Amino acid sequence: MAEMTSDHPRPLLWLMKSEPDVFSIDDLERDGSTPWDGVRNYQARNYMRDMMAVDDLVLFYHSNTTPLGIVGVARVIREAYPDPTAFDETSEVYDPRSSPDAPRWFLVDVGFVERWPTTVTLGELKADPALAEMLVVQRGQRLSIQPVEPVHFRHVLALGGGRCRVPDGAGSALGVLAAGSKKAGTKTAKATAKKTAKKTAKKTAKKTAKKTAKKTAKKTAKKTA
Repeated sequence: MAEMTSDHPRPLLWLMKSEPDVFSIDDLERDGSTPWDGVRNYQARNYMRDMMAVDDLVLFYHSNTTPLGIVGVARVIREAYPDPTAFDETSEVYDPRSSPDAPRWFLVDVGFVERWPTTVTLGELKADPALAEMLVVQRGQRLSIQPVEPVHFRHVLALGGGRCRVPDGAGSALGVLAAGSKKAGTKTAKATAKKTAKKTAKKTAKKTAKKTAKKTAKKTAKKTA
């Protein structure tokens, strides 16, 4: 996972899925905020633990219902901390491998921003050419937390009649990850080149020393004779 630095874009933009019979956008509007607990997928956990920050914006998606779709906007109001449901033996998502001293699972707190008058359904998202590259419409993309590109976020906001404003400096975790991979690749390439150069120099020096020794021995032998 890419290390977040001050030169990365902020806020990052996300889509987070919740089953409405468990916790809906209406529940979030009523409560004002909630811990996003119970996530037991490593990629989703890593997004929360390593990349999310306060004021990141979230498309709130209702899953496992009819219709599936985006119903409003939330924002991250507290950065990652250990998920206490992993330590609770009475919880359906209890994990005996996780402990307060060595937590395996993390969560963030999200706060309510707005609920839309209508759901932007998954069918609408898939039918819209402007959203063809959005992760949630991709075949087999079932992750409960997904990065969203700014252009897609703004487009979906318009479809839902959202009033939330996406800051000009907003970015996507995908861009951060891509930049991190490129940087890592450059660093690896430099290290490899340095290692190869060192190896070549050593080999050349050895070859030169051998040749010089052979020449010196031959000259000595000739002189002695």
